[in-house]
Formats: sequence, structure tokens, C-alpha cells
Amino acid sequence: MKFYITTPIYYVNDEPHLGHAYTTVITDVLARYHRLKGDDVFFLTGTDEHGLKIEQKAQEEKMDPQKFCDKKATKFQFLWNTLNISNDNFIRTTDLKHKNAVQKVLQILFIKKMIYKGEYQGLYCVGCEEYKTKTQLVDGKCPFHQKEPELLKEECYFFKLSNFQKELIKKIQNNEFKIEPIERKNEILGFLKKEKLEDLSISRKKVRWGIPLPFDEFYTIYVWVEAFFNYLTGLDWQGDNKKVSDFWSPDVQIIGKDILRLHATVWPALLLALNIPLPKKLFVHGFFTFNGQKMSKTLGNVIWPNNLIDKFGVDATRYLLLSQFPLGQDGDIAINKLEEKYNADLVNGLGNLVSRVLTLAERNPSAFIFNNNEIKIKKTWEEYEKTMENIQFFETLKIVLGLISFYDKYIEQEKPWEIKNNLEKLNKILSNLLEGIYCLGIMILPFMPEISEKIFIQLGIEKEIKHKSFEELKKIAQFKFKIKKNENLFPKENLKNKIK
Repeated sequence: MKFYITTPIYYVNDEPHLGHAYTTVITDVLARYHRLKGDDVFFLTGTDEHGLKIEQKAQEEKMDPQKFCDKKATKFQFLWNTLNISNDNFIRTTDLKHKNAVQKVLQILFIKKMIYKGEYQGLYCVGCEEYKTKTQLVDGKCPFHQKEPELLKEECYFFKLSNFQKELIKKIQNNEFKIEPIERKNEILGFLKKEKLEDLSISRKKVRWGIPLPFDEFYTIYVWVEAFFNYLTGLDWQGDNKKVSDFWSPDVQIIGKDILRLHATVWPALLLALNIPLPKKLFVHGFFTFNGQKMSKTLGNVIWPNNLIDKFGVDATRYLLLSQFPLGQDGDIAINKLEEKYNADLVNGLGNLVSRVLTLAERNPSAFIFNNNEIKIKKTWEEYEKTMENIQFFETLKIVLGLISFYDKYIEQEKPWEIKNNLEKLNKILSNLLEGIYCLGIMILPFMPEISEKIFIQLGIEKEIKHKSFEELKKIAQFKFKIKKNENLFPKENLKNKIK
């Protein structure tokens, strides 16, 4: 089955931060899970590189805008490589193929009379690169940037967004265009039923760093409008393309709550105007604070992704980002909480269990007999798959921790180290424990791929598990383990590392 998943493309006005990493790791985990299930996955991420804010930032750094974008995009790509992100394409909106395709789309909309020229006056937030209504402001300021928007008045081109209000409400209500979690769906429906959608200004006359309108080159295309089409151009869309026909429409688009309104109104309306099928699901995650405060350079409390990677390692960082609070909710992170969780869940939890079991198995080599899901496992697999399908990764990781706890208690209850003269009983206990370790190795694969591989290497089956279907992987009896215990999976010494 084809499975198409996207992150938003990230604006290159700043360094890649923990929020970018959070969104991208969520998306990567879901992509890896679907590959594990045997789906043909296409995972798209990238960078958004046009607009007034980029032009201004490049001027501040005395750089050509394209070179500025090249420099920033490279930083995102480097971070995704470091975090072991398995994207299939990295789209940049300064790519020629993106520019050409966007101009083609706008020309189609213009011919269909979905675009017209008029005059617009409104409050424009440079930070968001979008116009704001007074109801969206808090004490007259943008809630995301804490700055008063500029009053702009200019002649521009409009997209007939107002034509699609009723259709959007209908499609969101009946889940043709699914928005999750339910709170975000209700938020958008509340907005659409209360506020009248105004036609959208889609061009800027004084912003030169952008894609020219194909029918009036005195104007560039509003950055948000052209950026949306990355989800098509990332598949090499040019009207009729096999990759697009294979993968469109997106199965899941992962976004943060700050860009929900545009993704739930403007984006689907553009697709409806073009008679292109809508994404199947928009999944919206929450925000996190640091020690109860929003991260800010002014406050000096910004934690960058590499700070966590240097301290905990790549896979542990991926785990810690997703195990703090449920994905659809807001939450708080703190270094002391991350250290506690690293120690409890990974060092003393998964790492210690794997070490204990492999030590016992290495000391007592035998022809282990596996009964496939004899204890606990079958129900756990069902719970695991349900939460993964529903993008409830916080709950998935609780299931994993529950399984670790179960086997810790099983060891203490059975005391295999005390069994001297009953090899059959010892073999059965060790077989059950090895089955648990093996299943944990599969379950954590989307979250911690390198740690998962290390577990399979220590079980001696790293080659055998490749190219197996998910259903085959759940049947442990097919494998013959060759135990070769190695280093601890999660060094306790990492806790001594200071955040730089």
C-alpha cells in the first residue's frame, strides 16, 4: 500500500530548533512504522525560502538571499541526517521545478477565474508572513511574535477563498478532510461557522524575493500560497506524473497548531479550486515550554536539538522528545525531567533488561524454544498497533515501558539464576525473556532505529530479520538466536554530560 506523509516545510529565517525537530521526529516515526508494516512510503520534508522576512534577514547578514537560503537549508539537512530522519525527498521552494510548477498552478487558477485583481488593506505580521484579523490579535499584537502588525494598503491579486467556506465545513464535519485530534477539528469548525472567510490576498508588489506571478510579473506570489504546493512539487508534480498518481493524496500531514488555520482553510480551498483530492488527514501537535516558559533567546533558555543529542545520544533524544506528553497536547520539558526519564526508562529500564536477559542467555546457551506470544505478547501487539495507527506515540511508549516492567517482574519472580537442575524450566524462562527482548526490539524500531539494530545484533539475527513482513516478524519461532552480548545500550555516563 502507498503511504504519503509530510512535515510542513520550515522557514529558513532562523536556525533549526527543537520545535522543528519535534515535528520531524513525529513524522519519521510514523514513516518508519508504515515501512515496517510493508507500505511503500514517501516521506517529504523541506524548507520554505521566499518572502519579506527572508529578504530582510539576508540583508541583515549582508548576503545574497539565495546564498542565505542555501546556508540555512544545509543546516536543516544536516540536523535531519544527525537525527536519523528517513525522508525520501527534501524540497526547497527555491528549486526551479517548484517555481515552474507553482507558476503553472497559479496560471490554471487565473484561467479558471479563481483569481482577480483588487485592493487590500489589512494588518500584516512580517513574522508570520500573513495578514491578521483584529480577533486574531492579543492586546493588538500577534500572539506568536508579540509584535504589532503593520497596516498595509496595496493593489494585489486575490484568491476566491470565500467560495469554499460551506464545502470546507461539510468536508471537515464528515471527515472527508480529517483533522485530529478532535479538539483541533472543533476549533476549526468553530472558526468557520463563526467567521466569514474573506478572499485571500495572494500577491505582494514590493517583495522581490519570491516567485513572480505568471500573468503579472510586477507581483510575487504570497509566500504561504506558493509554499503549500511543495506537497505536490515534492512529488515532481507537473500536471501528470506517475509519482503523483501513485502517492497523492497525503495520508497524513503533520503540523504544529500555529499553522492549523491556514492548513485547514487556504490549503484545502486551493486544492478544491484545482479539482485535486484533499489530504486524508491533518494531524496537529501541540507546543512545549521549557521549565514552564516559552523558549526565547532573550530569556537565554533556548535548548537546541544538538544540545540534547550531545548529552543523551540520537536515539535517546528521539525517545525523550516523544515520551514527555501526548502528541496533540501542550506540555513542558525540563532538563532534570529528561535526565530522570533517560535514567529510569532507558538506562535502568530497557538497557538494564536487555543486559540482564542476554547475560543469563549467554551463560546458559541452549536451543531456546519459542511458542510465539505465549505470555503477554499477543495483547501487547494489538495495543501497540492500535496506538501507532492512531499516532498516539506517548501511549505507545507507555505500552513499551509496561512490557519492560512485566519482564523485570517476571525475572524477579522466576529467579532463573537459582535454577540449577531443571534445564527444561530454565530454557522455558529464558525463551520467554528472549521473546520479550526480541519484541521490544521491533516495537522500538520506529522510535530508536539504532538501538533496535543493536538489540538484533546482540541476538545474532540482524541479517535474518531484513526483508521480513511485519506479520512474519511477530513470529519469533523462525529465528535461531546466537547471543553475543555487547556494550550497554544507554551509557549512564551520558547523565554527566552538561548541556552546552
